[in-house]
Amino acid sequence: MNETKITSLTRAELASARAAGQSRTAVAQVQASPPYVWDGIDEDDRPLGREEMQAGIEAAAPRRRGRPGDGEKESTTIHLDRDILNTFRAEGPG
Repeated sequence: MNETKITSLTRAELASARAAGQSRTAVAQVQASPPYVWDGIDEDDRPLGREEMQAGIEAAAPRRRGRPGDGEKESTTIHLDRDILNTFRAEGPG
C-alpha cells in the first residue's frame, strides 16, 4: 500500500493547486488505468456478475419498520365529544 501524507489546504491553496494541475487526488490515475481483467486463478478476485451484484444490493437494502401495510385496513378519522375522550383518558393508556 502506498504511503500518503494528509495535509490541510485552504480553499485558495486548493484552487491554485488545481489550476496548476497539481490535484491531490488520484482521479487521473484511475481514469488512465486499463480496465480490470480477471486472471481466472483466485475466485476471491473474480468480479461480480449482474445477478450477483443485484442480489447483494437487495440483501443490503434497509428493511421497512413498523406495521405491514396490508390492503384490508383503512385509515379514518372520527370525531368524539370531549366527555367521551376524557372518560377514555381517565381509564389509562390503551
